Amino acid sequence: MSESRTLLKNRRLPTHISPILSANLHVLLLGLLFGSSLVVSRFSVGQFQPRDYVALRLVIAALLHVSAYPLWSRRPWPRDLSLWLRAGLLGLLGSALPMTAIVSSLQYQSSGVSGLLLTLNPVVVVLLAHWFLHDEPLTWNRMAGALVAFAGAGLLLMRGESGLAEFARADWRGYAWIGVGVMASASSSVYARRFLRWDDAFDVATIRMVAAALATLGVVGMSGGFRLERVGPSGAAALAYGSVMGTFLAFLVSFRIIKRFGATPVAQTSYVIPVVSTILGVLFLDERVTGAMLVGMGVIFAGIALLNRRPKRAEPGPGRGSA
Repeated sequence: MSESRTLLKNRRLPTHISPILSANLHVLLLGLLFGSSLVVSRFSVGQFQPRDYVALRLVIAALLHVSAYPLWSRRPWPRDLSLWLRAGLLGLLGSALPMTAIVSSLQYQSSGVSGLLLTLNPVVVVLLAHWFLHDEPLTWNRMAGALVAFAGAGLLLMRGESGLAEFARADWRGYAWIGVGVMASASSSVYARRFLRWDDAFDVATIRMVAAALATLGVVGMSGGFRLERVGPSGAAALAYGSVMGTFLAFLVSFRIIKRFGATPVAQTSYVIPVVSTILGVLFLDERVTGAMLVGMGVIFAGIALLNRRPKRAEPGPGRGSA
């Protein structure tokens, strides 16, 4: 009996379980941050103009990034003009434009529908990467996955799903804004892989946020300035959450995942975000879930799974030794 206890005590779990569990927990946290931020953004459009909300959110996130340099990162401020130009363009294409488009879409449809359609982003990235990146060809698996995912989105469009009780049928502007957001975000991912792959990630993120904040402030200025008459304490709290948790902290978690576990786990958040945004939207914003939405979600998830599937390597047969 004592010998069996000693064996159980000294027995250890396989070393690969802990890193996998840790990676999954990080992915769940990132999906929770992005999904909840989407719900908070839909709540915010009831008090903010979309452009005002996005501008203020980016300004707060940019200030947090800038303050990180002297306070805790102890890193030199980026001074490379070429980096500022390249990362600045990423801020316009990958932050200012898609954030404005996504928040604008929430005026016409639920956070659950928007979150579900945003899962098409990795699909569009794969298609664009085939044309603009030489090392990422479009395989048959990826092509089939893209077709399946788009079929799921097409089901939502044909059914006119909005996820909102007050809209008998979806407003086309909601889908159009999401389309702009997905195309801009996917294009920025391909752009970053091609022109910013070897640059410091934190410097790129800081310049990106600063450029996006300045751009959206310029749009607000040309539109007559901020209009904050309807903003109450709940709106201010939503803005703080979206800025700190949904933008700044979400980036840090994403950066940590890429650094510790690689870039592949980040793509798994595509499965988490729509689930989180749908559940929270139903609980806190009286959004609704229909059967067509659930079917569309399942089809899109199947397409993404097929898209990410990697062909098995053929094992060496008799007479085929490794080199």
